[in-house]
Amino acid sequence: MRKKILLMCASIALVSCNNQTILINQQVDALYDRMSQEERINQLRSGYMDDLFDEQGNLDTVKCKELIPFGIGHFSQYASQKPLDANILRDRVAAVQDWLIHHTPNGIPALFHEEVLSGVNTKDATIYPQQIGQACSFNPELAERKTLQTGIDMRKMGGVLSLSPMVDVCRNPSFNRLEESYGEDGYLSAVMGTAFVKGLQQGDLTKGVGACSKHYLGYGGGGDAKEKEMMEEILLPHETMIRLAGSKALMPGYHAVHGTNCVANHEILTDILRGYLGFDGMVVSDYTAIDQIPGLDTPLQKATAAINAGNDVDFPHGANYKFLQEGLDKGMVKSEAFERAVKDVLRHKYRQGLFDKNAYLYSKDPIQLDSKEERQTAYDIATQSVVLLENKGILPLRGKQNIFVTGPNANTMWAMCGDYSFPAMTYFWKKVTEDLDHPHIVKLLEGMKDRKPAGINISYSRGCDWTDTIETKYAVSGDERAWEYEVLHRKVDSGEKADETEALAMAKEADVIIAAVGENVMLCGENRDRQGLCLPGHQEQYVERLLATGKPVVLVVFGGRAQVISNIANRCAAVIQAWYPGEEGGHAVADILYGNVSPSAKLSVSYPNVELDEPICYNYSAKQDSRVAWPFGYGLSYTTFDYSNLEVPAEVKTSDESLHIAFEVANTGKMDADEIAQVYLSPTQENQNIRPIQLQGFARISLKAGERKKVKVKLYTEQFGYYSNNGKRQWNIAPGTFTVKIGASSQDIKLQKNITVKGDIVVKTLRDFYFSEVIK
Repeated sequence: MRKKILLMCASIALVSCNNQTILINQQVDALYDRMSQEERINQLRSGYMDDLFDEQGNLDTVKCKELIPFGIGHFSQYASQKPLDANILRDRVAAVQDWLIHHTPNGIPALFHEEVLSGVNTKDATIYPQQIGQACSFNPELAERKTLQTGIDMRKMGGVLSLSPMVDVCRNPSFNRLEESYGEDGYLSAVMGTAFVKGLQQGDLTKGVGACSKHYLGYGGGGDAKEKEMMEEILLPHETMIRLAGSKALMPGYHAVHGTNCVANHEILTDILRGYLGFDGMVVSDYTAIDQIPGLDTPLQKATAAINAGNDVDFPHGANYKFLQEGLDKGMVKSEAFERAVKDVLRHKYRQGLFDKNAYLYSKDPIQLDSKEERQTAYDIATQSVVLLENKGILPLRGKQNIFVTGPNANTMWAMCGDYSFPAMTYFWKKVTEDLDHPHIVKLLEGMKDRKPAGINISYSRGCDWTDTIETKYAVSGDERAWEYEVLHRKVDSGEKADETEALAMAKEADVIIAAVGENVMLCGENRDRQGLCLPGHQEQYVERLLATGKPVVLVVFGGRAQVISNIANRCAAVIQAWYPGEEGGHAVADILYGNVSPSAKLSVSYPNVELDEPICYNYSAKQDSRVAWPFGYGLSYTTFDYSNLEVPAEVKTSDESLHIAFEVANTGKMDADEIAQVYLSPTQENQNIRPIQLQGFARISLKAGERKKVKVKLYTEQFGYYSNNGKRQWNIAPGTFTVKIGASSQDIKLQKNITVKGDIVVKTLRDFYFSEVIK
């Protein structure tokens, strides 16, 4: 009976959704027919809101009549162009929307978009941990809470569309934008990315902020993957965001797939995205991506290539698409492609409720950012993002101790802020170096003083800088606005003296040394490459001198990537990977050092022990890669856990929807803690069409000291399947025997049992189920 009720509810919801789609399409068709050609073209362009305001901050209607007389589709990064109060931003959006509604031919509101990777990219907004760290939490519930808060704030300020999340499956440890991703695994990236969308959109685009998955398809190490890997793993996060969470916007990457730049790639934008996945949303270019299409000489040729292939909108300001009418007149631009693009934009505006009678275009109430609840979420994510890699009994810090804190990342906001946060974007793009602490960012030294238990004495000296020379390499890639020599050729000034002699003298007097090292805003991020993955500058040599004092050194590594620390790690008393942990990062790391919180994070990447500039992933082999120091899924705790009593059915049918497994986890130590138990699937025969080992689920379990819990997981038989293309793309569930593995990491398998899948092969176009479920 319950199943019948659920099916009935699903059927009613589907009918309602279909009716809504039909109504919106009818409204779009009618509006399109009323619009002039100038209006239609301008829906495919974007601009900068600040261009419409005078120096006093008032809307300049003369500029409006000059720049947007026929309306405009979008406004680019509207909240990050100037460091403005949220209420002023909202008032500016309100003024522009009012002008568009009342002074353009059809009164069409604009889509104001912004980056929301680690919170709204604007002054005073909460700065959450960077995505690479959040992925290590294996906590989609927190990911959803974060973006729910983000979306509420952004919608108040008039923003309706985000250019986030970045769900590239990044398998090259050297990729300069790896920090924006959820790491190397398609499954984990899909779970976290889907949670991101659910929170941001709130299940109702008329109230939430629209998500945009990027960078489609294979940016960051997958663009040249073989079809099977591309379709099973690289596509997976985009697929689940679209099919499970209703993501209705997508951004192609700067790179090429099969020799053609993504923004002009018919295969991936039309054949795969719209044809295979059934995507009916809006495709927007990355900033200046259309400009960078090779082999074409003019903006018109580039615009033609992009729109005919399936790209709808030209960001950031429509430099190429302003020539579309000429392309239509010459027969270069296909009329059906042009109509599709305009209607895709209009449809998105209807979906976001911009034409509703009581449209929610912005809040009329006073806006206060970075609430107590938001800071708490930032802290919660940070404590669950920090990975303990090594611990020789030194942590947690207890008793009476003199602690010496040192290193370039010990007393700086740049240890906490990832790319696409307000401080990082303002520093990098605007070259602003002052007054960036909005909201307040807790530094490590500050956090350690705030959380200091009785008996702990703290001393500090910087000791060394990030780097003595400019390490950022110039590369013609990514957003061409960053190709300026002056933008890239800078070195962050800490504002502090780095006195190594003073620091080493203080180190000799200490009981424990906390060495905070790693990257900063100029050493990783979009367009920012450096010489390699070893610690920048002379940081490693400085740590060597600290080790030479004979005092135990706790190495805390900040940054957007795993860094090669194999020369020093085994001689350190403990090693922590803190990533970019956000505005509460100083408190979070301090609480882990002092033992107020047990570390629980697990690596979302394979952590290399040598320089690597090529794809690497745990699922390439079930055996440990010799180039990896710590494997995917690895992370230590301040307690110990015991796994037992794995229950797996002996058989399941290919036609069955699902099966259940169970196992027990016990906290066998003396401290309350969380454990992340991971469910992997492996083949038992070489001819089976699945990876040697593949994450297919996980459970985050909170356990009191001495507590034991039974964990129940629902697996779907489609998770045993694989993609194939023999003239037709399809998903196959084939008979065979598989091994279900329960691990504390991809290389620390605690329990395993075989299961035999019997029956005829089941073939589907697309999966219905992607993720296993923990049964509460």
